[in-house]
Amino acid sequence: MTGHVTTDSDPANGNGVASHNYDVIIIGAGISGVNAAYRVQTALPDSSYTILENRDDIGGTWSLFKYPGVRSDSDLHTFGFPFNPWTKPNSIATGESIVEYMHDTVTKFDIAKKIQFRHKVVAANWSSDEQRWRLDVETEGQRKVYYAKFVIMGTGYYDHTKPLQAVIPGLENFQGKTVHPQFWPPDLTYKGQKMVIIGSGATAITILPAVVEAGVGSATMLQRSPSYIMSTPQRKEGDPVPLWERVLPTWFSLRLKRLQFLLVGMVLFLYCQTFPNHARKFLTKEAKSLLPADFPMDPHFKPTYNPWDQRLCFCPDADFFKCFATGRAHVVTDTIKRVVSDGIELTSGEKLDADIIVTATGLTLQFCGGIDLTVDKKPVDIPSSYMWHASMLTGLPNMGLSIGYVNASWALGSDNAARLLTRLIKFMDANGYTSATPDITEEEARDPKNPLDLKSTYVKEGSGKIPHAGRTGPWKPRSNYLVDKWKAERSDLTAGMKFAKVST
Repeated sequence: MTGHVTTDSDPANGNGVASHNYDVIIIGAGISGVNAAYRVQTALPDSSYTILENRDDIGGTWSLFKYPGVRSDSDLHTFGFPFNPWTKPNSIATGESIVEYMHDTVTKFDIAKKIQFRHKVVAANWSSDEQRWRLDVETEGQRKVYYAKFVIMGTGYYDHTKPLQAVIPGLENFQGKTVHPQFWPPDLTYKGQKMVIIGSGATAITILPAVVEAGVGSATMLQRSPSYIMSTPQRKEGDPVPLWERVLPTWFSLRLKRLQFLLVGMVLFLYCQTFPNHARKFLTKEAKSLLPADFPMDPHFKPTYNPWDQRLCFCPDADFFKCFATGRAHVVTDTIKRVVSDGIELTSGEKLDADIIVTATGLTLQFCGGIDLTVDKKPVDIPSSYMWHASMLTGLPNMGLSIGYVNASWALGSDNAARLLTRLIKFMDANGYTSATPDITEEEARDPKNPLDLKSTYVKEGSGKIPHAGRTGPWKPRSNYLVDKWKAERSDLTAGMKFAKVST
């Protein structure tokens, strides 16, 4: 691929709309997009690239979410960038500190100048004749056209503009304040107020201790069914540093720490999947030891599913469990009969009074950022496609996806995708190919799998919007970082891939 950028007036656009030409365009400046940018500029130094970001800041999820206590649900030693290791002692980080870390990263590696903010990609069409993508972009009331030989989607897996709308009977009757965590009002006052948080996932268990610490009058987590929650200890500034960290060179100790967290996470997942009954007892016993004495475990902390059938929730230094000792935090396991003007009536007959209802009901799944995708102006049906190495879609030439793990840090998967895609582009350049399109046989497409192997409500609700995974070869979903890393660096790029050489 060539390494120049040109800006010219393209008559085909009409009205003299300027067109911008790049070898690679990355859409989204979150963790996945920034990671892809680093891989592109290091593995493909002669290729031109840019990042188009819809919003006015980097960070994706971490600059979008503003609810109390917002933090990572994975350790930053594996969630962070391998080329710019997380150096702070705490492994679970706040959203604000993650955004700061990302700003440091894009500055340190000269990526910041490649980001174009307030550039919303609304449509993308692949032209077989021209062997390139045309992106229609809206920016500050104007329209621009971008062309790219290869596009990498760093848009995540959920809709940034529309949260999952759970059916809550009578919610329109509530006369207090209703809030979804995805759009938390910056001026919301809840000190001394009665709050009910509907949900039992990572967001709910983050908000509860945060609002209790900030002085909420009472906060009740209302759950239909409980989740597994595990405390993870946090090192703080000033805490003793292990001897091995003091003796070894910093760069080496950071690599060891990343490996340590990686292996511990993998072992925990395998333990839960292989010995679910033992894991269930272990997690329940740990929760009981951290809760106030005589706190009722059943049904509030006894999930009906096996550990890791849904994502395991982590809380730093047991803050979720400890907040119940204040007397202002409560958990209720029940279903909603209806919402009334001043609270929630439950099926059991109990009523929860509320000034504020927080609907922590999940995310709306969305692949490729809701962009209108076409190939030779024919619409692309994402739900009917299959994922090649969890990084490209059948029928879509020269377009990569940055999809992470559901059983480990998301960024581990997006980094494997970036490594694989840059390797694919180098392979195309070396062999004179102008396009690479994943192509699956009828036999390989039989008995498809969900690429997000979780039983969480938001995954079930969105299953009809996402592509399939297969059960063999390059169509299998990601499941093991080390295996997938080997595939990203050494797998046969021709398996399941159709290449073309077209003169343009």
